[in-house]
Amino acid sequence: MSKQQHDLGTTRLDASALAVPGNTASATGAAPSFMQRLRNRWEQAGSLLCVGLDAEYARLPASAQGQTGVLALDSEGQHDLVESSLTRFNQAIVDATADLVCAFKPNIAFYEAYGQAGLRALSRTIDYIHVRYPDVPVLLDAKRGDIGNTSAAYARAIFDTCHADGVTLHPYLGREALEPFLQRADRAAFILCRTSNLGSGEFQQLSVGESGEPLYIHVARAVANEWNTWGNCGLVVGATYPAELQRVRAVVGDLPILVPGIGAQGGDLEATMRAGLDHHGTGLLISASRSILYASSGLDFASAARREAQRLVREMERLRHG
Repeated sequence: MSKQQHDLGTTRLDASALAVPGNTASATGAAPSFMQRLRNRWEQAGSLLCVGLDAEYARLPASAQGQTGVLALDSEGQHDLVESSLTRFNQAIVDATADLVCAFKPNIAFYEAYGQAGLRALSRTIDYIHVRYPDVPVLLDAKRGDIGNTSAAYARAIFDTCHADGVTLHPYLGREALEPFLQRADRAAFILCRTSNLGSGEFQQLSVGESGEPLYIHVARAVANEWNTWGNCGLVVGATYPAELQRVRAVVGDLPILVPGIGAQGGDLEATMRAGLDHHGTGLLISASRSILYASSGLDFASAARREAQRLVREMERLRHG
């Protein structure tokens, strides 16, 4: 386990430290952008692994759930316990894996489900990463996409309130709708392209335009050639469709691609890397969450998470250089 790791019971930061967003300096140009930090992680950590912080209270090991059962507490006590448990669990996972990853990726839905308690846990988790591991970017999987003032409000919420360094976005409403995100040059916008779910082909595979190419290829080309004005765009392509990933890579060159679907969703790591690596031998954020978060339900959950992350990193290295 990394010497930077801390006991689960001591992974709390002083409140005054967490009150400062970890990337405030980036707005003034003093801190590296998301993409700069990502490329630094690819080079320095040598890792393509992105750990998804999608904690669910009911699935936490008993040692991370606190000493009192939620049902024995009043409403306020339940909320406090959920917040503290999610935060402490996430901090333990982050401490166990931070030196092994290129990014962390919490999915906002898992926190919104717990209301204010969950959102506070999310904010505390992101700020913890920024303070303890400022070289590791945080990509918030929120899949936003709206128009006008609504889109601008979403951008403020994600970047200025949650302090995320990047976000996943829907392309369906077009570039104009996503401008509040795209114009934040120090942050990253990862656009959904060919997603990993079984029903994704219902629209993404539709043939469009004179070329008859599928819609996801038009999205990939538009993002790479037209939307990436500030050099802060990436794409999302599921590991469950390696042939489509290879086709997207051929269209977008070295654009970063977030690849969910490894592990619980059944994506093949070798096929993913063969299809998706850029000409530098990097270019991917290969996301794994449940297989790492819940590698053990015992007291050793953090060390088990680290072992699983190490296994994935070693396998990625073998496939990159073998």
